[in-house]
Amino acid sequence: MTLFPRWIAAAILGVSAGCAMVPSPTPERPEPGTPTLPGLPPAGKESGPVIERAGARWVAVDWSDLPGWADDRAAELWPALRAGCAKPPAPWATLCARVARFTPADDGFARDFLQQELRPYRVEARDGGSQGLATGYFEPLIAASRKPQSGFTVPLHRPPTDLATRKPYWTRQQLDSLPAARQSLRGQEIAYVASPLDVLILQIQGSGRLRISEPDGSERTVRVAYGGHNDQPYRSVGRWLIEQGELRADGASWPAIRDWGQRARPERLNEMLWSNPRVVFFREEPLPEDNSGPRGAMGVPLTAGRSVAVDPGAVPYGTPLWLDTTEPLSSTPLRRLVLAQDTGTAITGAVRIDYFWGTGAAAEQQAGRMKQPLRLWALWPR
Repeated sequence: MTLFPRWIAAAILGVSAGCAMVPSPTPERPEPGTPTLPGLPPAGKESGPVIERAGARWVAVDWSDLPGWADDRAAELWPALRAGCAKPPAPWATLCARVARFTPADDGFARDFLQQELRPYRVEARDGGSQGLATGYFEPLIAASRKPQSGFTVPLHRPPTDLATRKPYWTRQQLDSLPAARQSLRGQEIAYVASPLDVLILQIQGSGRLRISEPDGSERTVRVAYGGHNDQPYRSVGRWLIEQGELRADGASWPAIRDWGQRARPERLNEMLWSNPRVVFFREEPLPEDNSGPRGAMGVPLTAGRSVAVDPGAVPYGTPLWLDTTEPLSSTPLRRLVLAQDTGTAITGAVRIDYFWGTGAAAEQQAGRMKQPLRLWALWPR
């Protein structure tokens, strides 16, 4: 899948969660508002050529300009790097052949190899701005039942058989309330979850995992990947709550939105959901034996903590990046090597990434609160 329609916390607000491969549809991570950026160290001096891209300007710098470069566990990048090298962009073919031949003995060896093979470039906007925004996304893990039963009554659907015949298709409100629209979904149920908010989080993230109780009493975990949508516009429920005066802009995280819909104002839950006419449909997939992450727009599995979504007009898929940002709700530095392996509708601009935190509740908490200042460097073959 590609995380189509990607997130969260910041991303779910919608207030401001791709290479030669053809990406699958991208996640609907709405663009968050730009935070007030704290003071960041001045950008490094230019020390070499400039690469002009459609959406960015890359300025060659020295390795010493990358803050914290010597402190990252660089060898941890190798699984993500090898995944990307399974479908290498043209400039990376020779380097990828070398990457496939060894596993770094330690972080120092990995760092030395990258420094020998690559050159660092400061990523800037076309106007020279080098400060940007980091948000986060994740793969939800949701309890489900194959059949409707107490506590599991909300269906998750495959694409309707007549989806291609009606453009645009029924809205979310129509699919919930009109008999003819509801009929189109009959027989397309994959499984049943506890809340419409579980469906919404899957739709915004574009994929997820279901821990399913089967009719025979067994339990298994499957992945649901993006299967299509109803051709209706995406509207942020976070933005709607802010406009309604229900949440403050600085407090509209995903946990706050879920709490509002489930406990504070459940009588208005449908009103909130129907403010977003976009509906995403899914297809069921078995989990791979290696338990790898969902596939990003590059077409390779994402690696928790080492894969990011980017604007491919600014950063080509497969590019190693050095991040200088901070942990969610914290001033603790988050400086590490990552791979550009995905994109999202809201991920636009040169210095802009969506950081993949992984699967499950802990990843949700981190992703749901991430809205951090960012500086970014790209590493490119010499």
